Amino acid sequence: MKNLNDNKDINRDGENIKEFIEASTKKSVSLYELKKHIPWFDKGCSRFLAQRKQAKMQWLQDQS
Repeated sequence: MKNLNDNKDINRDGENIKEFIEASTKKSVSLYELKKHIPWFDKGCSRFLAQRKQAKMQWLQDQS
């Protein structure tokens, strides 16, 4: 009889551990919120690169 009681206690303990792990996982996952991705390379960057390229071409063509 003692072995049956131990087996039930082990199963109950296993279920308790499983529930604890699931609960703590849910808490830790919900604390981490994904940040919204904001693209850093926008029209302003593109415009700046075009101006830079144009200035470089003018510099290369200037022979003085």
